Amino acid sequence: MVDTGATAHPTGPRPDGGTADVLTLAVDCGGGGIKAAVLDSAGTAHATPVRVPTPYPLPPRLLLDTVADIADRLPAAHRVTLGMPGMIRHGVVVHTPHYVTRSGPRSRVLPELVEAWSSFDVRGALARRLGMPAMVLNDAEVHGAGVVAGSGVELVLTLGTGLGSALFDGGRVAPHLEWSHAPVRRGATYDQYIGEPERRRLGDGLWSRRVVATVDGLRPVFHWDRLYLGGGNSRRITPTALDRLGDDVVVVPNSAALVGGARAWDLPLA
Repeated sequence: MVDTGATAHPTGPRPDGGTADVLTLAVDCGGGGIKAAVLDSAGTAHATPVRVPTPYPLPPRLLLDTVADIADRLPAAHRVTLGMPGMIRHGVVVHTPHYVTRSGPRSRVLPELVEAWSSFDVRGALARRLGMPAMVLNDAEVHGAGVVAGSGVELVLTLGTGLGSALFDGGRVAPHLEWSHAPVRRGATYDQYIGEPERRRLGDGLWSRRVVATVDGLRPVFHWDRLYLGGGNSRRITPTALDRLGDDVVVVPNSAALVGGARAWDLPLA
């Protein structure tokens, strides 16, 4: 299983010594909203998920406050999984793109927030705040945990505010790469090429053609066994574009972002 920094066994007895199913508070932190649910080990939600707009400006303490407030509105859980955008290593923020801005994605970056988030131990702070074992991963990695088969090389791309990515080999999470920041055309990054602002500008038809071009361009780079397309905008890919993607590409529901919160604890050690 992945490193969580916790001593509790995720699939056996509960951390409190009980014998009932372990419940996970799964939190999906996006650029526009923060959504959470409490799920059992099968990925079944035990209450209606709660979603709130992502508050800005968003220093680490406000994110913790927001998650704690959501947790108070949901059934009690034994552990928490949080997925957030950016480069997260061992629960520590290396870089996050949205939460360092004044008012959200593509707004002005605030130097004081860059400093506040840099090397911030989200996992440790979250575990202390909620009083339970915590796991913090990139949001695409959590999304992938909800859909990967655990066999072969599996790539997950999430289409939303920007482009998220996660790579799995035999179910193990590979070191995270921020593909969203790589240039794809005329100096534009993947984030700018197929992110939400471009979908709105182009419309679903032309935007879907860009998704196909992105998949075709990445295929010889990864030689995946299976590619999963998730995120809120995956449902906007047109039928014509879907027919062009190939049999090795699967569109998955955005609900995987929460289901993956429970399943991530069963991933093999990286």
